[in-house]
Parts: sequence; C-alpha cells; structure tokens
Amino acid sequence: MAGTGTTSGRVAPGADGGTAPLTGGWQAVTAHWLAKYRRVWFGTAITSFLSPLLYLAGMGYGLGMLVDRGAGGIDGVPYVVFVAPGVLAATTLQVAAGETTFSVMGSIKWDRTYHGMLATPLGVRDVVTGHLAYVLVRLTMAAVVFFGVAAALGTVRSWWGLLAVPVAVLGGLAFASCCYAYSASLTNDRGLALMFRFVVMPMTLFSGTFFPIEQLPGWLQPVAWLTPLWHAVDASRTLVLGTADPGGVLLHVGYLALWAAGGYLAAVRVLHRRMVV
Repeated sequence: MAGTGTTSGRVAPGADGGTAPLTGGWQAVTAHWLAKYRRVWFGTAITSFLSPLLYLAGMGYGLGMLVDRGAGGIDGVPYVVFVAPGVLAATTLQVAAGETTFSVMGSIKWDRTYHGMLATPLGVRDVVTGHLAYVLVRLTMAAVVFFGVAAALGTVRSWWGLLAVPVAVLGGLAFASCCYAYSASLTNDRGLALMFRFVVMPMTLFSGTFFPIEQLPGWLQPVAWLTPLWHAVDASRTLVLGTADPGGVLLHVGYLALWAAGGYLAAVRVLHRRMVV
C-alpha cells in the first residue's frame, strides 16, 4: 500500500538481499518529469519566446496604438506597458494549467505512471511534490523568458520589476496546485476541457490582464479579487511600473501562498484517495 508520506528514512531492497538506503524521493519524481521534458524542450522554448513577442506586438502595439490614441493609454502609461505584466502573470497561469491537467490524468488513467511510482517506496506526497517541483521549474523558465522579452521591448519601468518574475511564478504555482487536485479527482477528460473553457479563459480575460477590473460591472469585481490571477497581475504590474506599495505586494504574495498551500494539501488528499486502496 502506498503511503501519503515521503521516503525519508525508508529503505529499499539491496542487490544482495539486504537493504540499502533509498535516495531520491520527490527529487526522483522531478527528475522523471524533467527527463520527459527534454524530449520537447526545444519546441516549448521557441513558444516561450514567440508568445510574449506576439502578444505584446499584437495586443500591446497593435491594439495599444488605438487605445493610446483614443484614451492616452491606461493609468497614465502606454497600453503595451500596462498589459505586459498582466500577460506575464497570465502566461504562468496557462503554463500551470497545461502541466497539471492531462499529464496528471494520464499518469493516473492512461499511461499509469503514478501506479508505477507508487509501486516503489515512493509515497503520494513524493509524487505530488515532485510533479509540482517540475511545474515550478517550467513556470520559472516561462516567466524569465517572457520578462526578458518584455524588458527588451522597453515595457519594464523599474528595477523592482525583476520581482514580478517570482510573483508571477507564485501565482502560477497557486493555480497549478489547485488544478492538480481538480485533475486528480476526474474520471474522464471532459472536465479538463470545461476547466479551460470556464475557468482558465475567463480568469485570463477578467482578472485585470488586459484592462483594469474597475471596468467590470460592480458585482463582478469581487469575483476577480478572489482569483489568484488578479493578485499576481496587480502585484506584478505595480512592481514593473515602479508604483508598488510593499504592504500591498506582501498581501498579494500571502494570498497566493495560501492558495498554493491549500491546493497542495488538497492535491495530496485527492491523489491518496484515488491511488491508495
């Protein structure tokens, strides 16, 4: 029976019939996902570079020219400067969703990777922690590349903007842990399509990524405030613009950390319920 704990202090059979210390734990799970990623890294690297370039060129400079001409920008800055940190945070959200939906369900239902892992001394917590640690690597890569492109295009107004990278990564991790728990609870992939359609897309559109949420109907604004993406967007934007209030940023970070921790605990609980008999 697989446990919920980690492999700390556990032993595995040795070649001579005795026992040998088991090393790796969740790190071995992370190494597994990184090894799989090496097969496709080039394509995702190109996408990570082209996505911000196309987003900022299309939404920022194309649509931005109309916004700047008609309204003089948003909040006193050109539209491309306003939208860049929002798209940074939204990009990590989309990467998080991509890495914790079909891969999680597939590992349970289709290729049964998790079954193989849990047939070893690895525990459920090792599996979840290792997978999310890999997701953290992916989020960091995507955020760093996006920020580099945005900075090269002149959309970063302050050195404090460097902190937008870890904030966006934390926002992505907050969503990834919750998305993991949701994906692990499903018995078929229809729920994943619904999540992209009714959670990821609306959150991207209505959490301040492309326009201030003050433009939303009054009843919808509190809904936006509850989403992790709005907190990541707002904190990233104030850091990039150099208008950040330290207290406000800390509140955003604390809220995102609560989402990440709660999602992680839920993910461990749900996967244990699915995998342990």
